[in-house]
Amino acid sequence: MGKQGSHKSLRPEFQGWHSKTLLLQGLKSDSSKCNSCRGLYVGKKHIRAIVVMFGLLGCLFLLDSLIISFFEFTNLQPGTAPNNSTVFQGRDSYTYSKQSPVYMYERLLNLASSALAEKEFKQESSNLWVEPFRKASSWKPCAETKVQSNSGKPVQSNGYILISANGGLNQQRVAVCNAVAVASLLNATLVIPEFLYSNVWKDPSQFGDIYQKEYFMNTLKDDIIIEKELPPHMKSLDVEAIGSQITDADLPKEATPADYIKVVLPLLLRNGVVHFLGYGNRLGFDPLPSDIQRLRCKCNFHALKFVPKIQQLGSILIQRIRKYGARRSMLDTQLLGKFIHNNKYHEAKRGSAKYLALHLRFEIDMVAYSLCEFGGGEEERKELQAYRERHFPLFLERLKKNSTSISPMNLRKLGRCPLTPEEAALVLAGLGFKPETYIYLAGSHIYGGNSRMEPFTSLYPNVITKENLLTDSELAPFRNFSSQLAALDFIACASADVFAMTDSGSQLSSLVSGFRTYYGGDHAPTLRPNKTRLAAILRENNTIKWNRFEVRVKKMILEGQKAGIRSYGRSIYRNPKCHECMCKHH
Repeated sequence: MGKQGSHKSLRPEFQGWHSKTLLLQGLKSDSSKCNSCRGLYVGKKHIRAIVVMFGLLGCLFLLDSLIISFFEFTNLQPGTAPNNSTVFQGRDSYTYSKQSPVYMYERLLNLASSALAEKEFKQESSNLWVEPFRKASSWKPCAETKVQSNSGKPVQSNGYILISANGGLNQQRVAVCNAVAVASLLNATLVIPEFLYSNVWKDPSQFGDIYQKEYFMNTLKDDIIIEKELPPHMKSLDVEAIGSQITDADLPKEATPADYIKVVLPLLLRNGVVHFLGYGNRLGFDPLPSDIQRLRCKCNFHALKFVPKIQQLGSILIQRIRKYGARRSMLDTQLLGKFIHNNKYHEAKRGSAKYLALHLRFEIDMVAYSLCEFGGGEEERKELQAYRERHFPLFLERLKKNSTSISPMNLRKLGRCPLTPEEAALVLAGLGFKPETYIYLAGSHIYGGNSRMEPFTSLYPNVITKENLLTDSELAPFRNFSSQLAALDFIACASADVFAMTDSGSQLSSLVSGFRTYYGGDHAPTLRPNKTRLAAILRENNTIKWNRFEVRVKKMILEGQKAGIRSYGRSIYRNPKCHECMCKHH
């Protein structure tokens, strides 16, 4: 590390001030020497020397300011390494001013740091960047073929289905594909879905602002009837007044085809229209006819293409992450469309920088709702409780009525606590990822901000986000549209060489991992920590040896990568490896 007073040991922003201090000290020393000298001329020459000295000092201050400004500007330029002091702040970061870093596993972090330092100049194991089970490549996408069924596209529609989908980008995507499946099931005409405005997401985006409407309709034209709007004679109908409005209360969460035929079809036949208000995850995965299941896959993996505006900026984002190296996979083609050819540098530069995308679910709402503790002491407990009282009052009421409660310690043992940035870093270190690995962080509104990210960036300093890779002018059209910004994260995560999730229940993680399974073959590994097993490993923080920690983490991740054929009742969006979605080649 060097001596405390060493110029090189100082952070860059303080090195200029250090230089000035040395200069002033030198000037004082010289001044003392001069005072002891005899025969010094006093008069105009002395005054001129003082003026020159202050002029020189002023120039040095100006030059220092320019240098600092230059480096601050460079840190904000696209494609440069991020200034981590600004990456993680934002309206949702909820960090205390000047808060010290929060460590829960300081001993393990020190062991990880030493182990990574030893590996820095060694040849990296290539199996970190490939799917460990090569049989994955025997499954190929094939849901785009025309859905085969006895009925096919209905000759005459039973009526119109209106959808108002709630939630953010990924919840709405699931709702759209579920609506396509329901329209086919009920022989109905689907009107292009609407997206509800949410006080949480605060995004007025509609279907056509995110997805290519014409492409969506054309891809599914042989399967269901889709219209952009209701016919003129039905627009004035009060759907709620005629009893055709359906809410979550009318259908179970994992509704079956029988539920829709019993509850929805009579209304559709009677009134010619039904409106699913606040529609989301209201269609189960099994039992479901294979043609309906395949249609749901076709919608998710083929029909929903981001609009050119999103594809274009997504392409620029990927180029900058990869340092303008070219990589053209099936994943990139599906995500970026014609903008995959937008890389004007690919002829000049060979190769491509690999990167890992991490979806770190450590936002304030997730943290508060979990009821876990994260090493921040009494201040953290008070802040999280205050947040619950403001945002989750009904949740707290239910907790009070519940006679049995689980302690934060037991919640962690059960694997119910969100992984902290520190825990995520330890998993990556246990797997052997080197410190120079580029890590794209999706979302980036981390609870605690830099105080929480400090343990992570101490091991992996090359953390990048869309905010520090794209310019303000490039992001400006997306600023007030959280779903469109989320689409950029979706692209960056799905296209990554490795995707790591910290919460398997997240819709983004679920959809991204499914997309990578469908299009990635054996070149798109996904890391899924088992939080229960990881909690058991981390409880040995004070005694476990690093080599033992590595063995157990690698075993945990490897078992999570054994994604076989989709099991009954499991999400087809998360694991499309089944005969309704993919074809197995021997």
